[in-house]
Amino acid sequence: VRSDIIDAYVFRKQGAIELLQVYRTEPPISWQTVMGHIEPGESSVDALWRELREEVGLSRDHPAFLGAWALEQVHPFFLPASDSIVLSPRFAVRVAHGWTPVLNHEHSAHRWVGAEQAREHFMWPGQHAAIDELRSLDLDGSRRL
Repeated sequence: VRSDIIDAYVFRKQGAIELLQVYRTEPPISWQTVMGHIEPGESSVDALWRELREEVGLSRDHPAFLGAWALEQVHPFFLPASDSIVLSPRFAVRVAHGWTPVLNHEHSAHRWVGAEQAREHFMWPGQHAAIDELRSLDLDGSRRL
């Protein structure tokens, strides 16, 4: 069992919630959330900020950053390559509607997906649960980082 991967659900809200997906260019090649490994000595929250900066060019002091929340639910998933079960800390990160991610070499494209259509674009049950939790957040305070 390991918990060294973070998962960030970057979203914008202007009426409906839209979620950012980035297209990964290295295996596993797929549309994903911003995610990455926690480095030795790094906290989950520190890994969140580092991965956001590296993968999509977002930092806490960026004018488009509007807030971040820790999601409470953790959904285990199995990684056959390492024969391990992962318990991944998950976060919701709100950005301004006009923000455009600056992708690094790990990604070749991005898209915004409506939360109402999330089940069509996110394949794992844990992702669906995280999106459901994100949609229920009190954006004015609860669990804000």
